Amino acid sequence: MSPIFTVIIIILALLAVLDLIVGVANDAVNFLNSALGAKVAPMKVILGVAALGILVGVVTSNGMMEVARKGVFYPEMFSFNEIMFLFAGVMLADVILLNTFNSLGLPTSTTVSLIFELLGSAVAVAVYKISQDSGLTIADVGQFINSGKALVMISGILVSVAISFVVGSVLMYFSRMLFSFKYAKAFSRYGAFWCGISIVGILYFAIFKGMKSSGLFTEEFLHDINNNIFTVLLVAWIASSAILLLLQKLKVNILKITILSGTFALALAFAGNDLVNFIGVPIAGIDSYNIALNSGNESMMMAELSKPAQVNPLILILAGIIMILTLFFSRSAMRVAQTQLDLSSQHTQDEKFGSSLFSRTLVRFAIAANSVYKKLMPASVASSIDRRFTQLPENERGNVAYDNVRAVVNLAAAAILICIGTSFKLPLSTTYVVFMVAMGSSLADRAWGRDSAVYRITGVMVVISGWFMTAIAGFVIAFIIASSLVWGGWPALIIVVIICGYALCYNLIFKSKKKDENIAPIIADNSDAKDVLYSCTKSVCTLMEELSAIYNHVLVALFTENRKVLKETVLQSEAIYKETTKHKYGIFDTLKKLQEQNIETGHYYVQVVDYLNETAKALLHITRPAYEHINNNHKGLSEEQINDLKIINDEVDNIFNKVNDMLRAKDFSQLDEVLEMRDRLFDTIAECIKNQIRRLKTQDGSTKASALYMNILSETKIIVLQSRNLLKSEAYFLNKMVNEHNYDE
Repeated sequence: MSPIFTVIIIILALLAVLDLIVGVANDAVNFLNSALGAKVAPMKVILGVAALGILVGVVTSNGMMEVARKGVFYPEMFSFNEIMFLFAGVMLADVILLNTFNSLGLPTSTTVSLIFELLGSAVAVAVYKISQDSGLTIADVGQFINSGKALVMISGILVSVAISFVVGSVLMYFSRMLFSFKYAKAFSRYGAFWCGISIVGILYFAIFKGMKSSGLFTEEFLHDINNNIFTVLLVAWIASSAILLLLQKLKVNILKITILSGTFALALAFAGNDLVNFIGVPIAGIDSYNIALNSGNESMMMAELSKPAQVNPLILILAGIIMILTLFFSRSAMRVAQTQLDLSSQHTQDEKFGSSLFSRTLVRFAIAANSVYKKLMPASVASSIDRRFTQLPENERGNVAYDNVRAVVNLAAAAILICIGTSFKLPLSTTYVVFMVAMGSSLADRAWGRDSAVYRITGVMVVISGWFMTAIAGFVIAFIIASSLVWGGWPALIIVVIICGYALCYNLIFKSKKKDENIAPIIADNSDAKDVLYSCTKSVCTLMEELSAIYNHVLVALFTENRKVLKETVLQSEAIYKETTKHKYGIFDTLKKLQEQNIETGHYYVQVVDYLNETAKALLHITRPAYEHINNNHKGLSEEQINDLKIINDEVDNIFNKVNDMLRAKDFSQLDEVLEMRDRLFDTIAECIKNQIRRLKTQDGSTKASALYMNILSETKIIVLQSRNLLKSEAYFLNKMVNEHNYDE
């Protein structure tokens, strides 16, 4: 046996572990988000229920391993060495693709990625075989590839996206009409029967989607149930409703039971069906290796892969343990989950996505259609419907993305749709169904208001376009990698593994570290009025100290033309500006915490946040041009310009030190001294500008360097001006808070 195939087996085993990690991080959104969005239980409980579902699911996944062996290509048409390169190309492409989506925080379908990576890799190897055989032409690719699978998958994407959105909207609309947002009274009457329908759908989903291939149920049993499906479902609904009604009488929250049951079922189905997406190819590669090793023929055709797969249960359990550990410790999983939660949240928030022409046009059309609807609908009927959709006041909603009613609709609708699709043998993707149901229910629940609709529609379109990119990118990446391996052999394998390893390390380690470096919020989400004083003062101190340090670093790096440091200052200043902007537009939440206090207090807080944001913006207008100047290899500043900026830097540093000392000590008795220092700095800046004008007349300096120099002087003036204003407003804000509430300084 050639050593290259032994190395490929080792690589496949390592990639299986990596694929489990990055795959679970992306697919966790499918079964976690309903429970997370409604916060039905502590995080550890939700993860524990999902972990139990995963553990049961992996044991039942054996029957799904056939997809990786013969679902897309005909294994009897490939030799052992060709099939090993094919599998290596699939796994290398899959890890890169899923990790890229995780880093972007976008959910995608691991099923689609696997299918199209298998297709791309198989086409690459088929093209290689055709090129080596004069009796074959490119038209003979169909002999190697089951091309119909790709067409079915694409049609499945289109069907599942549209149907899921519509079904989620309709079920949510009627559920909200039944219960409204103040659902306690109505739920006490009809809740058990409504949750009973959800439980039946979830159980049917768990059995027929998650465990149908486990061997726990005989074919006769499943056949009998399908033949009497309506009777079975009716009996199950009556029984589950009766049990839930009894629990409801015993003061048990049956909504939480339903949501956690759905979380368990979706996690079970995910592990049972999608495990093949992560370890199916490596297991097929190991089986191929053993088959060739036993025969002693590396050139043998791999028709034996067409036989049913037999997977060691210990491998399945080990895979389940890796998936569970990823679930508990992966930051990427929470990042991907947050994308869906943000797009479906009932709260006004800082939107992650921008607007687009399509979203703006769609919203305008919806507004026009709503105007027609209001004219046609009797006022009394429209008013009655509106009352059912009137959301709770902000202080009654709690810190949840949506309530328990919507969480149940999301789970039940997704489970029922996937079951129906499975029964009709439609290739529905769990990711697509779960996500689009959640988006449809958000729309029907009026979570997309006029202030957020354009951004959320854009976000949905970004995610959907990403799904199509999954298919295209999966095919192309796998095709390129497999082609490199089958044509290049050892050298290509080494180069591809190094490139993939670097990409993984960059995204998993370096890039994630940068994303985790968050600036402390000005006001914490759970702060009350008494916390505002402490939180605001502390955060302003921290941010001003960081602004001062960045300003100093950018000038020193500009003097020495240090591109790396300049790039770091841009990233740091962008992070601060993003954080201050976030709080500027989220200022009303904080003002609500100050609503019982004097209006002047809130007024000064608004000024503090605004001045801090303007200071951060001015700093960004220095760091970006400075970096771009050096990054574009323009001529550096002249010696005279550097000397002028050194003087400016010293004076700015003195002002910042004085400002920070006063903020830390909460002693603003020297405000007038800062004013005098500011005026002296402005005089120095004015003199520097005059010097520069003289130099322009007498010297032939760099125009771009001169423009950068003047920009720095102008933005420095803004920074100091806004810093002094901030200090003054902070003093007033602090004094008002202290005087009104007698806080200890």
